Amino acid sequence: LRKRLQKLEEKKRQMAVLLLLFSATAFSQTPHTNDKAIDSLINATKVSQEHAYKFGSLIIQDEGGRMKPVNTFASELLRKVSKKDTYRDMNADQVIVSIAANPRAWFFVPFIFIKKENTKVRDLLGIPEDQKYARFADLFTGQGEYKLKDEVAAAHKKKIKNKYEESILNIDGRANILYAALQGSIFKMFPIPGDANHKWISPMEVPYAGLQKNDSLFVSSILPYYAQEVKKAVATGDYSRADELISGISKYQHTYGSEVMPSDKKVQLELFYNKYDIFKGLFWKYMLASLVLFIVVLIHILNTKKWVDVLIKLSIGAIFLLFIYHTIGLGVRWYISGHAPWSNGYESMIYVSWATMLFGLIFGMRSPLTLAATTFVTSMLLMVAHWNWLDPSIGNLVPVLDSYWLMVHVAIIVASYGPFTISTILGMLAMLLYIFTTEKNRKKIGLAIDEITIINEMSLTIGLVLLTIGNFLGGIWANESWGRYWGWDPKETWALISIMVYAFVLHMRLIPGLRGKYVFNVVSIFAFASILMTFLGVNHLLSGLHSYAAGESAPIPNQIWGWLIISVIISVWGYFKYKRFYKSKN
Repeated sequence: LRKRLQKLEEKKRQMAVLLLLFSATAFSQTPHTNDKAIDSLINATKVSQEHAYKFGSLIIQDEGGRMKPVNTFASELLRKVSKKDTYRDMNADQVIVSIAANPRAWFFVPFIFIKKENTKVRDLLGIPEDQKYARFADLFTGQGEYKLKDEVAAAHKKKIKNKYEESILNIDGRANILYAALQGSIFKMFPIPGDANHKWISPMEVPYAGLQKNDSLFVSSILPYYAQEVKKAVATGDYSRADELISGISKYQHTYGSEVMPSDKKVQLELFYNKYDIFKGLFWKYMLASLVLFIVVLIHILNTKKWVDVLIKLSIGAIFLLFIYHTIGLGVRWYISGHAPWSNGYESMIYVSWATMLFGLIFGMRSPLTLAATTFVTSMLLMVAHWNWLDPSIGNLVPVLDSYWLMVHVAIIVASYGPFTISTILGMLAMLLYIFTTEKNRKKIGLAIDEITIINEMSLTIGLVLLTIGNFLGGIWANESWGRYWGWDPKETWALISIMVYAFVLHMRLIPGLRGKYVFNVVSIFAFASILMTFLGVNHLLSGLHSYAAGESAPIPNQIWGWLIISVIISVWGYFKYKRFYKSKN
């Protein structure tokens, strides 16, 4: 790893020298003029969306060996580097064509996102406080030194990183992604004929690839030639020659790389997936549907007219259609990736949200209030899935996960989190109903609490059964992978703790002092902490065979503290209302 970092650092120094040479010649004017010159160069390579789509449909091989459309990398580049899906009025395909046609101009484009509060980073880079994006050139000194070098090294050494250190590493990561595009190493578009490992290369790797003369000439010259034709096409509006060159690259790929190339159908489906970003858009749709259903259900408690029943049915129908769309999205991701879509943090979140919605529909068809609560928590899960600390990129499976047990063990374990999530949200909903109880509505709200409590118990039962079965199946997979059924790994241990916690919750009714609807709903809220630790805490706080953090510690997210504080407040408040209106009847 040290050698790799040193090599990367040397490449950055070389790039910095090129930047200085270029800036000293072509951009030795005033800053205002330079910005105009950069805009002019970018516009000179801004191709039509139709042509950019063709370039985005070409295949590249990423660092992990996955074959994917150029459009996928372009979309990831924009999302990770600039935190946007477009640059000005250019989509991802147009941006990547412009970078390929004139990478030097993009050295000076303000493209690397920096948070507004990162004033220390701005001072280090020497950029104004009101400048939201840094140029790649801003990362280097006049002597070609990488400005973040010492800060990045120091941040890597610390196990627990503060916000400044996290921001340094994030900016360094964005710079490395952009560097790969500017340098051209990302354009691994050319298969090596007859290579046993099916390796694809970029034009800069031609001297080391051992290609025959004609192939070597084609690979090394096609992109520079394409860059020239792009500039002509933008100026004249005639893309025929540039289109021919894309067809030539595509033909070369099919001739020598057909064994590993995805089918045209899979490529088109991945382009569709990238364009519509199914799961990100589902968040606000689920949220809107849940709020509408909540409002209509509350009206129904006070008004039982027929038109209210019609609105409830329409809302339920809309939620069901969203669930179908959600299911299609999972299926599309499964088909594109070639493996079950619950192999990493992001996929687990979208799968847990799907499982939550599935059980919500099962339990909520006769309980609109339950369905509304479930839809709301599903939207929250999808929102969390698209926070910055989860990477939505599709990648290849690590060897230990490349097993049919991924579909069995992981699917069952993660699916159990759906009913547990429903349980905690129903418990919180019960507390809110206690809080809003008055002498006038006590009877109606009491019936709603009874209904919620029954569904809560059913949900907990199903979740516990799934978690227990999944844990036993995990032991079988562990024996196949590591040669033992149980090793007290943190993930295994916390899964067992979760089983014991929820088994206790379901058997509290046998203990005289712990009987009652209020106690059951309260405990179902806080029992979810064991699931949070099993699902997230182990991965990011502890080290083990199931961990993603490899021993690096991290602070507990503020959102979890917020959930605990809110849960305590509504539980205490709900208790006083329960004691006043319901305790004598339980």
